[in-house]
Amino acid sequence: MNLQSLLLQVAHSYPEDGMVKWQTRDIPRIQFGIELALNGSDPKGLRVLDIGGGLSMFAPGCAALGMQSVLVDDFNDTGTVRDGDAGFTAHRKFGVEVMARDVIRDGLGDLGTFDIITTFDSMEHWHSSPKQLFAEVKTALKPSGIFVLGVPNCVNLRKRITVPLGYGKWSQMSDWYEQTPFRGHVREPDVADLHYIASDMGLRDVRIYGRNWQGYKNGRSLIRAVTSVIDRPLRLFPALCADLYLTARAH
Repeated sequence: MNLQSLLLQVAHSYPEDGMVKWQTRDIPRIQFGIELALNGSDPKGLRVLDIGGGLSMFAPGCAALGMQSVLVDDFNDTGTVRDGDAGFTAHRKFGVEVMARDVIRDGLGDLGTFDIITTFDSMEHWHSSPKQLFAEVKTALKPSGIFVLGVPNCVNLRKRITVPLGYGKWSQMSDWYEQTPFRGHVREPDVADLHYIASDMGLRDVRIYGRNWQGYKNGRSLIRAVTSVIDRPLRLFPALCADLYLTARAH
């Protein structure tokens, strides 16, 4: 069975129609993340840690492939709190080890070592520097282990066009002003920031990839149509893409 078909099975392990629909739409992004993490390796027996993955099917998808999959998150995002225990049906089905922890405050602790450590669309929400956490990530990676970091790009092509026109806020006013605590984007990085992080961690074989998942998920049909046309050529210029991925190896 290919990865896409396997992820479709994982998506249908979620308990509610709305969640199944959401996870199914997310299959291309999850598949890309898993392929980056594996980098051509046989998944059987690999140990993977996903930081801040919430109800995403990345961790269940890895487990379905035969990996030892660990998910650590504080699980305080609105969607996770709303869906509660039901949101973890797929995690239980495929044997994901789920741990509730604020890793920025408490660190990784005694989770052991991993072949792969990932964090997708989470770092931009952290209110404190990830410097200490990423030092622990480096220590927790096995020799030649892979680190994958996925983030939104603060200076993608759309923002370069819309911000001078007065559009392009990171979040809605109500999301920041009315929520306690604020769970939106605190600081979005760019390509230079990702290279800075990789250098600070002392990683090797650093690569940056660009994708445009945000455009495909946009509520306006025009944006989705434009994204379908410019996505592939734009991938040649990651600095202009909506979504950035850093991959690197430990020494």
